[in-house]
Amino acid sequence: MDSSVELIIKPRKGWQPVDFREVYAHRELLGFLMWRDIKIRYRQTILGAAWAVLQPLMGMLVFTFFFHRLAGVNGDPQVPYPVFAFAGLSVWTFFSNALSQSSNSLVANQSMVQKVYFPRIFIPLGAIGAMLLDLCLSLLMLGGLMLYYHVPLTTKALLLPLFALGALLSASGLGMMLSALNVSFRDVKYVVPFLVQMGIFVTPVIYPMRYIPQKWMMLMGLNPMAGMVIGFRYSLLGSAGSWQVMGLSFAVSVFLFVSGLYVFRRMERLFADVI
Repeated sequence: MDSSVELIIKPRKGWQPVDFREVYAHRELLGFLMWRDIKIRYRQTILGAAWAVLQPLMGMLVFTFFFHRLAGVNGDPQVPYPVFAFAGLSVWTFFSNALSQSSNSLVANQSMVQKVYFPRIFIPLGAIGAMLLDLCLSLLMLGGLMLYYHVPLTTKALLLPLFALGALLSASGLGMMLSALNVSFRDVKYVVPFLVQMGIFVTPVIYPMRYIPQKWMMLMGLNPMAGMVIGFRYSLLGSAGSWQVMGLSFAVSVFLFVSGLYVFRRMERLFADVI
C-alpha cells in the first residue's frame, strides 16, 4: 500500500483570520525564529546584549541634560527625572525596535518565504518576540536605578504585565501590517524610521502627562503607546495615570493587533510571487 500523502497548498482568498490550529501545530518554529533573531542581532558584537540597556540609558542621559537641565522639562515631582525618563524609554525602545525589525522581516527572509511553507506570520512575530529580551534587560536596569534613587516599588507593579501586553499587541499589529505592505511597497523601510523618530515626541516619553492640555487627553489616548508609557510609569513608579487614556490606548492596541492579523492574511497569498 502506498503510504505517501500528497499535500496541496492553495492560497486563501478574502479577509480571513489566522488559522490558529496551524499556528499551534508549528508553535516550536516561532521559538526557533525568536532565538535565531536574538543570536543574529548580537553576533560578533563586543558588548553583546548590553546594547539592549545602552540604548535607553544613552537616551536617558541625553534627555536629562538637554530637556531637563537646559529646557527645564520636569517629570513627576516624587520621581527623579533620570528614572522617569528611563521608564518611558524602556518600553518605547522596545516598541520602536520591534517595529523596525518586524517591518523589514519578510523582505530579509525572502528565501524562506519563497521556498518553504510555514505560517508566514511567525516571521514578523519572531522578530518582535526577540525584542522581549531587550525589554526584560531594560527593566532590570530600571530596577537598579530605582534602588539607587530610592524609588519604592508598590503593589501597582502587578499591573505591569497588562501594559507590557498592550505594547506587545500594538507592536505586533503594526509590525504585521507594515511587513506585509513592505513586500509590495519598499517605501515602507524609509517611512518607518521617520515615524519612529517623530513618534517619541507625540508620546509622553520625555515629558509627563500633565503637560498635555485636558481637551487633548482622549486624542492622545488614540496613540497606543501613549497609554502604555503612562501605564509603565503608573505601575512601576507610582506616577499619575489616567485610566481613560490607558484604557483607550489598550483598546487601540487590541484593534491594531486584530487588524494586523486580517491585513497580513489578506496579503499573504501574494508574498512568494511579489517578494
